Amino acid sequence: MRRAPAIAALSVFALALPAAAETWTAYTAPNDKGLQWSFDSDYSYRDAATGRVVVLTAIGKVGASPRMGPSGPGAADGVGFIYALDCKSKNLLSLGSYSPKNPLEIGGDWRSAVPKKANGADDAALMLQACTNAEALPTK
Repeated sequence: MRRAPAIAALSVFALALPAAAETWTAYTAPNDKGLQWSFDSDYSYRDAATGRVVVLTAIGKVGASPRMGPSGPGAADGVGFIYALDCKSKNLLSLGSYSPKNPLEIGGDWRSAVPKKANGADDAALMLQACTNAEALPTK
């Protein structure tokens, strides 16, 4: 009889694991040092107040074992940024950055900040990848 609650608890835990998984999508080609930028498509969402697409980005080393990132905020190898993208106007806001020494902090007033025009190949690549099917993203 004591096994039934334990089995139920393990089943709930097993079902919860896939929901916490990160799905990293590369948006740049690896550079000469093998570093590549990706965004977490599981984290991406549309901000209800602004309509912007919010994405978590990270850098990782391709082919490294164990792979250096991409990892999220708080991870020992996590280095990256969070951006809010305006897919129509092609501009973005940097909401914050993180590294193993600096935890992620996002100010509550980011929605009123002045965006910058997407500039350079990395910004264009992020816009292209993250804005594809943006209408299908959850709104929060």
